Amino acid sequence: MESVTKITPPSIRKEIFIMNNELKSILSRVDHTLLAQSATWNEIKAICDDGIRYGCASVCIPASYVKQAAEYVAGKLPICTVIGFPNGYDTTAAKCFEATDAVNNGASEIDMVINIGWVKDGLYDRVLDEIRAVKAHCQGRLLKVIIETCMLTDAEKIEMCRVVSQSGAEYIKTSTGFSTGGATADDVRLLRACCPPHVKVKAAGGISTVEDMEKFLALGADRLGTSRAVKLLNGEQAKGY
Repeated sequence: MESVTKITPPSIRKEIFIMNNELKSILSRVDHTLLAQSATWNEIKAICDDGIRYGCASVCIPASYVKQAAEYVAGKLPICTVIGFPNGYDTTAAKCFEATDAVNNGASEIDMVINIGWVKDGLYDRVLDEIRAVKAHCQGRLLKVIIETCMLTDAEKIEMCRVVSQSGAEYIKTSTGFSTGGATADDVRLLRACCPPHVKVKAAGGISTVEDMEKFLALGADRLGTSRAVKLLNGEQAKGY
């Protein structure tokens, strides 16, 4: 029997090669995510396996699974977790403890939620101090700052671009995916325009199609947070974050 390579016309092989490279490029920007309260170890293992197989940027998982997952992947995939999640109103001391604990357990990346009430009160210096404190406890690991764009005005989003840019965090992130809305094109465009180049943008929450992923990357997002990417890029139905 002839191989697929021999029987597939060169033009089709080229198209498949281009498509596969495009999919790999997208997946390399994806934090493959499972943050459901009901997440089991078998489910966490499955997304770790997918993350390794498809070359994802990381897996983003609950803190209680970080140590187990880090041991399971054995350095083949960065482990990301969330702190102050999803509401952001934990004390700064609690968030710093969570960051230290996550790093000690093997996390390579930390996604923290800001105190949204402080933003509403105009306490931007306090928000800045908290992000800096958490960043110090990340011990050199990547820090992504979730500002929950669906709960902020455009003026507040712009101020948070300034705060995150001054904080030492590497990323500003749109959403937890647990509030009233997720990433939008307008928000990704705004964050990219208002942050300097050293601050990258992560779009997360509500990414439900391949077109969404392509759109957010084209608008300047460097990372995508979604549980659906692998299935969507394999042409499967997908639900979730």
